[in-house]
Amino acid sequence: MQSYVPIEMVLNGSRVPCTVEADQTLVDFLRQQRGLTGTHIGCDTVSCGACTVLLDGRAVKSCSVLAVQCDQREVLTVEGLRDDDFPMLRQAFQECFAIQCGFCTPGFLLTSAELIRAGKPMDRKQIAEQLTGNYCRCTGYQPILNAIEQVLHRLDGEQR
Repeated sequence: MQSYVPIEMVLNGSRVPCTVEADQTLVDFLRQQRGLTGTHIGCDTVSCGACTVLLDGRAVKSCSVLAVQCDQREVLTVEGLRDDDFPMLRQAFQECFAIQCGFCTPGFLLTSAELIRAGKPMDRKQIAEQLTGNYCRCTGYQPILNAIEQVLHRLDGEQR
């Protein structure tokens, strides 16, 4: 017999009361109950990063988090990543051709959002290290690194 648990989370800026299965992963909850299919299922082994979301502002792989663990917490998916939060991020991904098939893109965008929010100056090697939990089989990573580097340089220029 399946056990259900009532929880409440802030999902993409809105308070969401819901009932989840006790053993349901966050990625399954997002996709099946909320229809947020931008969070992709790539490996189910916490390797690829396609399911990355921000949980309380930190990038996590939602295949490794139970939905019940998100009670009273904030979850941000790619659908909730608004352009006014990161106006340059999506633009840079487009300009640098960092999007090809698009399967890994949501995970990279959210991981990048956490990196950008940190506000720390980073060189290309440090950016690459921050992205090690995300796989891309199409771009060869260089366009993704170029896009993030472009955003960080633009933001650095605005702060002067």
